[in-house]
Amino acid sequence: MSTLFVTSTGTDVGKTFVMARLIAELRAASRSVRALKPVTSGFDAANAAESDTGVLLDALGLPLTPANLDEVSPWRFAAPLSPDMAAARERRAIPFAELVEFCRAPRAADVTLIEGIGGVMVPLDAEHTVLDWIAELGAPVLLVAGSYLGTLSHTLTAVAALRARDCTIAAVIVSESAEQPVPLEESAAALRRFVQPVAVLALARPPSAGARLLPALAPFLGPS
Repeated sequence: MSTLFVTSTGTDVGKTFVMARLIAELRAASRSVRALKPVTSGFDAANAAESDTGVLLDALGLPLTPANLDEVSPWRFAAPLSPDMAAARERRAIPFAELVEFCRAPRAADVTLIEGIGGVMVPLDAEHTVLDWIAELGAPVLLVAGSYLGTLSHTLTAVAALRARDCTIAAVIVSESAEQPVPLEESAAALRRFVQPVAVLALARPPSAGARLLPALAPFLGPS
């Protein structure tokens, strides 16, 4: 079984969009896949289908049941804030060791995709960030970046932080932002001078269209 951690340079960059795309490609290749987003904030139980967790369950072809919600996202918080702040609003906390063990638990699937929350340096509690979570798991990382103005600095800063903790960067995905100063491929070309491989993903394309992501990830997930 292979595991890939999907993180990003910040919030609302496209992690869940990329996750859904990877799930679609894996399923089309007859690979079994499990997707986890263990921590999520801004969760509205009355509109769960529209949440990131709901999107992942739909991509997996699973019904939106309480059991499936718990399997994908056991730590759900209502406030649309960083996880430490969102948890504090509910007088709760995210137990870091339990979070790591949840991600490590064996699952009957060829590939496990783990989606983080926010960007690489988002706090999970008073002592740990998403980067600590990634480093503790030791899984290769897929870094999702936007194509907005400022993304080059944000992306290379995230790359530097991951490399400083000896995290393996499987690839960088530039997910098209709603507003961008230059064409998507131009941002990707600039990033390729510093990190490889870099793939692009246009915002408007459905999961079945456009360039495939799995070939770039074959060294980590196996051939598609």
